[in-house]
Amino acid sequence: MDSQQPAPAHPAAQHRSWAQRPAFARMAAHLFLILVGVLFFLPFYWLISTSLKELNQIFTLPPVWIPDPIRWQNYPESLTYFPFLLQLSNTLAITLSSVALTLLSSTLVAFSFSRLRWPGRNLLFFLMLSTMMLPYQVTMVPLFILFRQLGWVNTLLPLIVPHAFGSPFFIFMLRQFFLGLPRDLDDAAIIDGCSEWGVYRHIILPLAKPALATVALFQFLGSWNDFIGPLIYLSDPSKYTLSLGIQVFVSTVGVQWGWMMAVTTVLTLPVILLFFLTQRTFIQGIAFSGLKA
Repeated sequence: MDSQQPAPAHPAAQHRSWAQRPAFARMAAHLFLILVGVLFFLPFYWLISTSLKELNQIFTLPPVWIPDPIRWQNYPESLTYFPFLLQLSNTLAITLSSVALTLLSSTLVAFSFSRLRWPGRNLLFFLMLSTMMLPYQVTMVPLFILFRQLGWVNTLLPLIVPHAFGSPFFIFMLRQFFLGLPRDLDDAAIIDGCSEWGVYRHIILPLAKPALATVALFQFLGSWNDFIGPLIYLSDPSKYTLSLGIQVFVSTVGVQWGWMMAVTTVLTLPVILLFFLTQRTFIQGIAFSGLKA
């Protein structure tokens, strides 16, 4: 007797199973990402929640996730206890100046390394990359001695002027982005009478907006959160930045958890909002920065 063979599945059923499998995979992926997102959001939520709590609610077990009552006074009390607006203006002056200088200097150097041909270009590019191997702790003391000889200690200049000479990491990233742009655009512009400066200004920069936004965001984060630089060069309280002012604030009033969390929330919120507003451009700039070596 011949063994019975299983009946083949109906083509429509096979089609439905294959059509449902990607949808299930997408649902699982979205669920996993939501869980991971909630996990990463918990510390920020705890920061905001703690900034609105009474002191007796902060260390209770089980933890109090929703403050009751909500103590909004933590924000005005903490921000008026130290010169918040003065330190905010100092931080913005340093941050915005460093972003502008970094964009100008890094784009010029990256344009030279990627679009211009001149002797020793590759050697100088290699030497520039080698400076990335030096940790900041190695150059900290020589830089301090240099700025002291220039009379810049206890001013904002040591935190601003060095950005006018470019950053090796940003130069490398912009160079990779510029190399991915078609060189035919340069040739066409030069044939039409455009100079090299015109190619940089009218061709390269408009096409490099994603990379420029990425550099600006990285530099903004670095300058906004910088603590070591102001700690080394600033001794006048009228020139303190927010990151240094918070440390002095904690050492002065002690660990007032509600106040400290309120000030930290105010310091962190602009960075988070800036990232969410520029995340599409930021991700695009990161994705296109390594198209061509």
